[in-house]
Amino acid sequence: MKIESFQSGDLCCAQSLRALKRSMVINMTGMFAISRAGHDKGQMYVVIREDDDFAYLADGKIRKLENPKKKKKKHLQIVKTDTDKVLQEKIVNGQIIYNEEIKRAVKLRTGGCDVKG
Repeated sequence: MKIESFQSGDLCCAQSLRALKRSMVINMTGMFAISRAGHDKGQMYVVIREDDDFAYLADGKIRKLENPKKKKKKHLQIVKTDTDKVLQEKIVNGQIIYNEEIKRAVKLRTGGCDVKG
């Protein structure tokens, strides 16, 4: 097995590519997300807030606003269509939201059933 050596220019290029990829990431706050890994795989949440590598999720039933689930972004699938615009605006603008609003939005989005398949 042959191992190729990288020159310093290649490493710098790879780091620049990763930095560019991170800067192109969309703002997920207020969007629906489906868990892709873990014991909650297939569960739909609303992204309450995010930082560099993690998103904080709530579903209004089990994971409430007071205790959101901290999950790595790479373990989430963002649902870019059919977002609840009113709820998203409230979250982004820092307005008061209730667990019932999140629960209702998730229920309407999933049709009242879990996404697990």
